[in-house]
Amino acid sequence: MTKYVLNRLIRGFLSVAIMLIIVMVMIFTLMDRELIFAADPVFSKRTNNAKPTYMNSKWEEYGYLDYVTYADYLLQLTKNGTIDEETRADAVKLGRTAEKDSDLTAEYVRKFTEYYTSKGYEVTRLDTVMSGRKIANGGQAALYATKDKPIVQRAISYFTGLLEFDNIHKVEGDVGQRKLTFTLHDPVYGGEKFSPAIMGNGTYHKYLLYCDSKFPYIHQNFLTIHLGKSFVVNQGIDVYDTMTRSQGAYVSREITYPTGLTEVSADDLHTATYVAGSLETGELLYAPRYTDDYTQTFTVKNGMSKMGYSFLFGILAVILAYAVGLPLGVWMAQRADKLVDKIGTFYIVFITAVPSLSYIFMVKTIGYALGVPTTFDLESTNKMMYVLPIISLAMPSVARLMRWMRRYMIDQKNSDYVRFARSNGLTEGEIFRKHIMRNAIVPIVQGIPASILFSLVGAFYTEKVYSIPGTGGLMVTAIQTYDNNVIVGICLFYGLLSVISLVLGDVLMAAVDPRISFNTKAR
Repeated sequence: MTKYVLNRLIRGFLSVAIMLIIVMVMIFTLMDRELIFAADPVFSKRTNNAKPTYMNSKWEEYGYLDYVTYADYLLQLTKNGTIDEETRADAVKLGRTAEKDSDLTAEYVRKFTEYYTSKGYEVTRLDTVMSGRKIANGGQAALYATKDKPIVQRAISYFTGLLEFDNIHKVEGDVGQRKLTFTLHDPVYGGEKFSPAIMGNGTYHKYLLYCDSKFPYIHQNFLTIHLGKSFVVNQGIDVYDTMTRSQGAYVSREITYPTGLTEVSADDLHTATYVAGSLETGELLYAPRYTDDYTQTFTVKNGMSKMGYSFLFGILAVILAYAVGLPLGVWMAQRADKLVDKIGTFYIVFITAVPSLSYIFMVKTIGYALGVPTTFDLESTNKMMYVLPIISLAMPSVARLMRWMRRYMIDQKNSDYVRFARSNGLTEGEIFRKHIMRNAIVPIVQGIPASILFSLVGAFYTEKVYSIPGTGGLMVTAIQTYDNNVIVGICLFYGLLSVISLVLGDVLMAAVDPRISFNTKAR
């Protein structure tokens, strides 16, 4: 079994990697890269030379190309000791055109051009745009070099950057003694409550391991997952963070800052990350509270994450579907061609034939007439608002389980071992419970892991109709806004869920039926 699972996982992950490379080729080489600015309000305000400068800086940020400005080149020469600050300050001044450059500027422009051209970059100069006797907005002269990243390099960078491990050499600069500190009494709780934690200095995260009252109670920041930074959906935020960060209203409570100041705040000190020089530049804000540059924190909110809401609704819908669908399927098989079977068949045909949006609105309309809440509200504590979305999500799964359970049980009902059991005097009820159902349930259980895991991806229509803040609409929104990094990240997420669910389905099927073995080859 172990060998089979490992082989299946390896082949599955390899397939996901190939799929992801194909997706990257399609969206990063076959699509116009300027489409990513379609919903960018900053881009629409840029004019003249400021527009290509902004485009190139964003393309570099999101991995399309390498972008080096003339000013960056001179700054690097200064850091290397090749030129001094005075020379850099004089050479960085570009003329309105190349002919207007000083001799010193022209010399370093030539060196910049030769150096980056030899490395395969395309060097571009944008002259000053004049409007009458004034320089037009965004018309300052610019000189830069760009080089497209090959898709292979992009794929390698993406896969190697999926997992990031924090360590005491993560941040640069003088941070004092770089070390890890273990404590049994977390300072966030005033240093008196028993709460083990591991804190770092020189790490990106202040807290690498900590405990709180939220499931799973022990949390870590040693490992960070990067699925892809969003350009539009949640600008500048990784899609993994978008799916996993809590939502809702701020939750204020009494916390103790590193300086010992106790204050009512929504800051989550366990999420503190390093921002170089923040203690000095933000003295009025940070000095009373912090003792170092670990000053950037997220806030505690009263709601779950997008993935949390999708999973909650999804798992409750799965439980409802199996609790209703399997018994109804058995009942239909036992009453084949009777009224119950015909009503069940009508429901199956109805759910299969009618678009999901139609019966979702039908459930919502009926619920509204009965006084059941039809819109999900993060601030509400009314549990009845969960009812209609769960029913809507469960309806297609109920039909699927009814259909397959009925089919499998009728197939088993006509098997030789059933006839043998009847000849031995077993009642129909005993035959159904002890023999037919046991065999019929085997192929059904294979789909349980997939049903549970794919609850994490949400349901677009249901979440939209009931205003559920889940993950269901992320992919659609990303496609509509050309947020290509998010598309890649979600494709990877879906692919990994598919592989894991298939393997778990096989393992569960083997656990239910001991006759199934993955240890020997078929003959």
